[in-house]
Amino acid sequence: MNKAILIGRLTKDPELRTTASNISVCSFTVAVDRRFKSEGQPTADFINVIAWRQTAEFVSKYFRKGSRIAVVGSIQT
Repeated sequence: MNKAILIGRLTKDPELRTTASNISVCSFTVAVDRRFKSEGQPTADFINVIAWRQTAEFVSKYFRKGSRIAVVGSIQT
């Protein structure tokens, strides 16, 4: 099973573009606060996210830098 649920804030405005076959693609980065903070360690993880089709258009239309967002999907490296 590969399911990730992230809640955080956008680090910059989402970038919407279309593929050659006219499919919408939106990329953005979510800053997710860490649950436990260690001395000298970063307090957030920055996760790159890609949304496709109607989800991509929705994110680019309604979200901006600093907006709080919840993302559910799978992780691919």
